[in-house]
Amino acid sequence: MNTADCYRLLGLRTGASYEEVKASYRRLARQLHPDVNPGNQQAKEQFIRVSEAYRFLLSVVSPLGISDAVAQPAQSQPPDVAKPKVTITRKENSSEKPKVTVIRKESSKASPIKSDPNLSFVDQQLKQASYEQLQQLLREKRFPRAIALIEGLAQRFLSDPEIRQWQAIVYQSWGRQLIHEKQFEKARLYLKKALRTDPHNRSLWSEVERDFHRLEQMIYQRK
Repeated sequence: MNTADCYRLLGLRTGASYEEVKASYRRLARQLHPDVNPGNQQAKEQFIRVSEAYRFLLSVVSPLGISDAVAQPAQSQPPDVAKPKVTITRKENSSEKPKVTVIRKESSKASPIKSDPNLSFVDQQLKQASYEQLQQLLREKRFPRAIALIEGLAQRFLSDPEIRQWQAIVYQSWGRQLIHEKQFEKARLYLKKALRTDPHNRSLWSEVERDFHRLEQMIYQRK
């Protein structure tokens, strides 16, 4: 399946924007979802094709537009599977057979999103797409937009601990950037929000404590 086919399946012109892709998928998913069309095999197959096209386009279309590197039809590539490392150990002056140890590495392509049986397929896809967009916003240091995205997501998934963790990380990342920009009071506010959002995350507490220490040092140096 190439990029043009994916746009066609979603009823879009080639080169449609990131937001148009999401809006079209949501509309089609509501129409074709198996829960809405029980026993309709044709609708189910179309739903699967549309979902595959949506996932593919999310991987090549950013909020800023489609990447030139993926504008050409996608080529089939073998899966990225790490080769096992084999270690052979032989004892000196021993008649025993050498010991062979195989160390298998997990694929680095594993998805960080946990599958939640309580979520519908559409909500699971929304969560995955939002996570990818959030990562992009953090890489680009577009923190206000990242905060708007995660707070909207937290409103939709009120009791999701994974999203609560993402929200705390976004607050902490913004707080750290504010320290760099010497906006100390605002930085303090967002670091505290990070701790209130995910208070049982020990790793987060450790990171925020370091940020507060750096904050206090920079305030002291200004005096």
